[in-house]
Amino acid sequence: MTAERLSRAFASTSDVLAGVSAADFDKATPCASWRVRDLLNHVVGGPRWFASFATTGAAPNTAGPEGAEDFCAGDFTAVFASDSARCVAAFSADGVMERMMQLPFGELPGSIYVNIATVDTFAHGWDLAKATGQSTDLDPELAAELLAFSKLALSDEFRGPDGKAPFGGPLTSADDAAMADQLAAFLGRQA
Repeated sequence: MTAERLSRAFASTSDVLAGVSAADFDKATPCASWRVRDLLNHVVGGPRWFASFATTGAAPNTAGPEGAEDFCAGDFTAVFASDSARCVAAFSADGVMERMMQLPFGELPGSIYVNIATVDTFAHGWDLAKATGQSTDLDPELAAELLAFSKLALSDEFRGPDGKAPFGGPLTSADDAAMADQLAAFLGRQA
């Protein structure tokens, strides 16, 4: 297990972030309880949050990846690029994949958590693309890998109404839909 998929998810989401402007901040997203501003803060804060687990085995002292910082007020693409590089380096360090990490919902090895971080990053990149009118046909090969992982790892206890659970119930998508759209549908998002 390596951080290669996480790096690819960061690259995909970075491309989406480059297409987000201040004019988009108040738009609705597939995450009904978040506007683009909220989702962008969550996405940009994600690499710092994930890296904390990789380096210390525990969450930083913030309420969530978005913390209290408003990344929309500055160059969020530069912050995301810099923190993503640090996060990939943290997950690439010796022993990290075997290290146990204390997450809000239980303890998992780094080899599992890196996949959770990857799905979170990629799926929220899809959410931002959808909300801002960008193409949602994101890295098809990575989307297929993450769909396979999610089908194995995502249990019903993480599904429920928006704002109450991280994922909605699985939705159907057309067989010929883009792989990222199929992943989004499995995670409970409308393509």
